[in-house]
Amino acid sequence: MTVVRRTRKGGFTLVEILIVVIILGILAAIVIPQFTSASQDARKNSLTSQLQTLRSQLELYKLQHLDQLPTKLVATPFNWSQLTAKTDNTGATGVGTAFPFGPYLQADPINPLNGKFAVLSDTIEYTGGDAVTGGANKGFVMNSANGKIWGTSAKYGYIYNETNSSDANNDN
Repeated sequence: MTVVRRTRKGGFTLVEILIVVIILGILAAIVIPQFTSASQDARKNSLTSQLQTLRSQLELYKLQHLDQLPTKLVATPFNWSQLTAKTDNTGATGVGTAFPFGPYLQADPINPLNGKFAVLSDTIEYTGGDAVTGGANKGFVMNSANGKIWGTSAKYGYIYNETNSSDANNDN
């Protein structure tokens, strides 16, 4: 008597593969939105850190220049040169031993929310979430009277609210 042995080849059926693909799709739908907001959160955290650095460097500049703000920063047209180059006690920029102060920043700061570096010079005292008039295409707003500086929101219309990064105006 001859015994016929049936060997079963191992593998997955089409139904099993479809179930795995559906489960992976559901997991991706849950996880991917969390990563898309992570990049915006990183930009907001970067702006907060950058503003802290700018404020401390502006204070250092004022200490070394007889409580004067960088005049080119609040002038029209503005530039960051007095913070990115060496200066003398009058704020003039240059090289050599006659210019002992600075540089205070390595490069012109760029607002990570909107990619702009321009400064709107104003005399208004802002708080986070306030609307900005004339802030179009500006990365920062500076009070030319006291040297306080704020970042603008993603679409320049508001002051970035550092105390509440989920403020709806931060994305406007």
